[in-house]
Amino acid sequence: MPFRFTKHYTVAEAQALLPAVESWLSELIDLREAIQKMDQGLESRLRLGADLGGNTVNDHTRTVARFQGILSEFQSREIQLKDLDRGLVDFPHLRAGMEVFLCWEQGDEDIDYWHDLDSGFAGREPL
Repeated sequence: MPFRFTKHYTVAEAQALLPAVESWLSELIDLREAIQKMDQGLESRLRLGADLGGNTVNDHTRTVARFQGILSEFQSREIQLKDLDRGLVDFPHLRAGMEVFLCWEQGDEDIDYWHDLDSGFAGREPL
């Protein structure tokens, strides 16, 4: 049976990426908040019939592009961002020849759990 992922992380490889993952998550949360505020401001201006452009739209576009750029960091590494609010991340991993996920949640010191590809967080098992 072919694998769904081309990259499979060892526990050590995934662990080594955690500082970068934590930084990306933190920035994504900040960017999401900034985008929501900008969207509210743009929406209210549009309701009033304002002509939008200039720095307001440029800032919004740059912020959305940065958000998408960070998401592409996850995607290019095949790291699964499951829940931004919780900081829940899965790393593809091979366990006894089977494709599974190493499961990590922001705030956890180490990667201590895994689960099969379909069971999710509820089906996680200790390493």
